[in-house]
Amino acid sequence: MSGSALAAAFAGISVLQLLAIAAMGVLTSLIGGVAGYGTGALMPLVLVPIVGAAPLVPITTISALMTNSSRATAFRKAIDWRRAAIVLVAGLPTCMLGAWGYTLLTSAGVLILIGSMLVLSVPLRRALRKRGVRLDDRRLAGASLAWGLLMGGTSGAGVILLAMLMGAGLDGAAVIATDAVVSVALGLIKFGVFAAAGVITAQVVAVALLIGVVALPGAFLARALVKRLPIHVHAAMLDAVVIVGGAVMIMGALRR
Repeated sequence: MSGSALAAAFAGISVLQLLAIAAMGVLTSLIGGVAGYGTGALMPLVLVPIVGAAPLVPITTISALMTNSSRATAFRKAIDWRRAAIVLVAGLPTCMLGAWGYTLLTSAGVLILIGSMLVLSVPLRRALRKRGVRLDDRRLAGASLAWGLLMGGTSGAGVILLAMLMGAGLDGAAVIATDAVVSVALGLIKFGVFAAAGVITAQVVAVALLIGVVALPGAFLARALVKRLPIHVHAAMLDAVVIVGGAVMIMGALRR
């Protein structure tokens, strides 16, 4: 993308807004690399007020391809390829369906869908962890079939994938690494659906590249921290931000 094309793509977005997007990109990359989730859940809080709701999932899809690729590379030795394959095979068709459905929504519909997803993801993840739900290969495939629909049409569904992988017996770096490689593969599918539907604009690409580029170092810094940094405090704070942010999105949509 040339300098003039880049300037045109960023038209209407101030320097301060670009800095805010970049800062959140760095923060969410670090959080996502340490906790295994957070990127898709937090970026909407900055993006929606700046670029609107409609391009949100296409932007996070493209930027996530970059951030998850760096995360998968940083944690490549910990990837559980067998469970990754189960999730991918089961989740692929519903992911495509969810992405196609997203392109049919109005801006208010997008806000309600993603806001509801964020608000519900926190208690769902906690409930699965509290009950010690265990997923064998068949149950993991069934859960992936349902999760794929959310993955395709929302931002922040990685929170649920995290709980699924933990329920399947993974922990620590294996959860982060397997989540990343699954997200890259299905992210490519989402991108293809969005491109075919014509929702990949120059602004979508430019903003996504900004997020992806500034976030690249975060995965490698997270790898250095993941073994020694306790995450329960920041996880609780992140949950609170996700719930509040989701509620704000829903209220904003209802006021339109």
